[in-house]
Amino acid sequence: MATKGKALGKGLDSLIKDKVNNAKAPAKQDGEAGLDHDVLNVDINKVEPNPDQPRQVFDEDKLLELSDSIKKNGIIDPLIVVQKDKYYMIVAGERRWRASKRAGLKKVPVIVREFTEQQIAEIALIENLQRENLNPIEEAEAYQKLINMNKWKQDELAEKVSKSRTAITNSLRLLKLDPRVRQMIVDDMLTAGHARALLSIEDNEKQYDAAQQIFDEQLNVRDAEKLVKKINDKKEPVKKKASSLDPGMEAVYADAAERLKKLLGTKVTIQQKNAESGKIEIEYYSPSELTRIVELIYTVK
Repeated sequence: MATKGKALGKGLDSLIKDKVNNAKAPAKQDGEAGLDHDVLNVDINKVEPNPDQPRQVFDEDKLLELSDSIKKNGIIDPLIVVQKDKYYMIVAGERRWRASKRAGLKKVPVIVREFTEQQIAEIALIENLQRENLNPIEEAEAYQKLINMNKWKQDELAEKVSKSRTAITNSLRLLKLDPRVRQMIVDDMLTAGHARALLSIEDNEKQYDAAQQIFDEQLNVRDAEKLVKKINDKKEPVKKKASSLDPGMEAVYADAAERLKKLLGTKVTIQQKNAESGKIEIEYYSPSELTRIVELIYTVK
């Protein structure tokens, strides 16, 4: 399957030829033989997401809206999958799959195709870029992955995804931000506009402190740019975010994180927002590991 030239910019149909879009197409049941463009109705539990899916954050409100639509109208576009040993891996359509689970569907329509690993990665990236906006960091990481995978230059990538060279450049620059600032973008605490203003602060600590100040004071992009200019001109000291945490509690949090790590068998991070609240982050590296962790949590008494 050719994925060069302008195919990516023209959309997913240029990547997935002969895709069946007709909702009235006859659907075969799981296990029935058929051509690779036949629609199969398969057990939803036999379908799993791509572990290399570029999207890490799914908007819960939009998933609920899609779930309601699926309850009323069913799935119009079948999922595109590749067949693994004991399951089908999603190439395109993870949002539909997640929404279908929420809607209580037992089976989902899929089209089984044969793709190389590179084609799977390209289709997954392009589907997310075109059908549902990624957050700015996910988008930048998707562009970088396409560049690395295909050894494209930025202008080549811009043509293939129908974006301007400037848009691609500005997006990729976000990956140079301090990791904590990038996470603030993912958490919707900062916009890409705020983030681009922060790029000119080279010191990571100053950059992060400025990001916190922008968030705390709810500065717009223009005011953020003024703040950054003053910081770079050394006329405006960065306001350190006042900490109300008891330093003696740091050991308690560290011990709690270590105990959870041993209990769950994976990396656990505890981040404190203030003396009363914070968040616990539990990392997983595959769908099966997530299932293991959830089941383990449910069995803890």
